[in-house]
Amino acid sequence: MYSKDNAAPFPPMGWNSYDYYNTMVTEAEVKANAEYMAKNLKQYGWEYVVIDIQWSDPDAGSQNPVQYIPFSKFCIDEYSRQIPAPNRFPSSAGGKGFAPLADYIHSLGLKFGIHIMRGIPRICAANHTKLLGTDATADQIANPFSISRWNGDMYGVDYTKKGAQEYYDSIFSLYADWGVDYVKVDDICNTNMYPHNPYSAEKEIEMIARAIERSGRQMVLSLSPGPAVIEKAWHLEKYANMWRITDDFWDTWPLLKAMFERCEVWQRHVGEGNWPDCDMLPLGKLGKGFGSEWTTRLTPAEQKTMMTLWCIFRSPLMIGTDLPQMDEATLSLLTNSEVLSLEKNTHGAFQVMRDEEQCVWASYGNGCPAKGMAVNIALFNLSDLENDVTVRLSDIAGVNPSKTYSVRDLWEKKNLFPLEGNAIVSRTIPPHGAALISLF
Repeated sequence: MYSKDNAAPFPPMGWNSYDYYNTMVTEAEVKANAEYMAKNLKQYGWEYVVIDIQWSDPDAGSQNPVQYIPFSKFCIDEYSRQIPAPNRFPSSAGGKGFAPLADYIHSLGLKFGIHIMRGIPRICAANHTKLLGTDATADQIANPFSISRWNGDMYGVDYTKKGAQEYYDSIFSLYADWGVDYVKVDDICNTNMYPHNPYSAEKEIEMIARAIERSGRQMVLSLSPGPAVIEKAWHLEKYANMWRITDDFWDTWPLLKAMFERCEVWQRHVGEGNWPDCDMLPLGKLGKGFGSEWTTRLTPAEQKTMMTLWCIFRSPLMIGTDLPQMDEATLSLLTNSEVLSLEKNTHGAFQVMRDEEQCVWASYGNGCPAKGMAVNIALFNLSDLENDVTVRLSDIAGVNPSKTYSVRDLWEKKNLFPLEGNAIVSRTIPPHGAALISLF
């Protein structure tokens, strides 16, 4: 079985091309974002640079508003494996693949990731192309009754067929040769074409995990889209590092408010290499590749709420903007070391209470319980008006009612007045906003 704990001992943090570039990102744009990350974000823990969907399509974006071109002519090698389109990724020419770009990302002290759709290209099945390591051909492992609802590029792989595992072994061996550190596999966490069986790609997850192990390279395995199936949490924890607990998350308050319920459902499945994923952070400039660039619709208060919930829950953090265009306010939001420290230095996050007006979460700092651990408390105003969010500290498991605590405001990076463990904390918070304190 694939031992994955070393691949993602903490929630991965990085940048993903999708929210800004859609299917159209180029090598030059990836490098520009990587260089910005290395200069401005790496010291705060941001390290992954991830190219999202359609990197093998030389014509991506040419038929907007069609996001995925029907029967597009992918760049594919002799063994049915997608390779980067050289018109978009010039350094890949001559069979080099993503190796030169990965080497450049690594030279900046960062890690390199790619997106794939599960399965095998339909064009390969139609042409009966070869597979590496087996005399089976693409058509013999393809399952034409397993497809994506929203992208017509691939057939699922039938795990019962000769050559199925060899195919997945071959593509992850290629990624290992390129120096890939992170693979986001799509249409696999929730195969929403089949609502009666949303986890229908279970065996493909197992084949992929096995292929990563056999590749000899440690790679983070991220599964999309959501919502993940909670009844299959045991399987996700066994084979993956990250799995989406929501469908695509965008910059609206209703979607953000809905994340509180999703985090509540998954709160007991966080940690030890297992990271339920709240999806990307739609901040700054968005949507150029969708034909209409815009600035995030989340208010400053909502942006702080998103960061607070993602961090106390310990979701992976993937920035979804064009980094070189990022303004100072967004940069400040993403470089608060005290807030980001929750990703690596806490455990046991749980929802204390939630109603239509407010929500409270808590988590514990790492350390020895006998000596007392820090208790982190996030207060959220879910209402449309400024509101006082209140919690009695003694209602939070782990708070000692007889102890006097020092108090730190993590967003403001300042100490507040000490509090008794039986005190009532009340903060006036703007609409859809949040506060984050630590008791120690």
